[in-house]
Amino acid sequence: MNLVLMGPPGAGKGTQGEILAKKLGIDTISTGVMLRTAIKEQTEVGKLAEKYINDGKLVPDEVIVSVVKERLSKPDVEKGFILDGFPRTTAQAEALSASGVKIDKVLSLEVEDEKIVERLSARRECSRCGAPYSTIYNKPKIEGKCDKCGGELIQRADDVPETIQNRLNVYHEQTEPIKAYYEKLGLLVTAKGEEKLEDTTKNVMKALGLGE
Repeated sequence: MNLVLMGPPGAGKGTQGEILAKKLGIDTISTGVMLRTAIKEQTEVGKLAEKYINDGKLVPDEVIVSVVKERLSKPDVEKGFILDGFPRTTAQAEALSASGVKIDKVLSLEVEDEKIVERLSARRECSRCGAPYSTIYNKPKIEGKCDKCGGELIQRADDVPETIQNRLNVYHEQTEPIKAYYEKLGLLVTAKGEEKLEDTTKNVMKALGLGE
């Protein structure tokens, strides 16, 4: 199965991608990793992408699509793949279709903005060792202190409610047209993100027709 996985930041996309990859025996592929690999291997498109990055410019859609297509031509994705973080714009979605890459389903993980803001603004991390915590789900034994090393727990600058809402606004602005594009092609399925991980997984499996 060739999947595109979509969802707002903090929706649990990475976790569900891992669960799906394990169940289906396929790889989750992120554009960030693909770009770094292409540059490291100095492929033709890798060199081109590197030039844009070194010049401080955004890598154009056609170059990113070329990197994706190059990665998806490798034998380890013959059984299928999960694309995470791509496409991010309608232009990228159209370019991916035009490149001949076959997509079976596009899964959109749906979580209300208020829940995302609540979830992400509760995140904390240890200033010393980086261990993750939450003021809701994964509280430390001593408030404000890391269980592992005793370091002070801090909130990242991008985890404050205003910043999270800005990121969500950008996400909706970019992805709503992509969802409409794939819906028109009959490829879009949606799954509701729940509080409990296992409930979200059930919704995802049902949406993809995979049972539990």
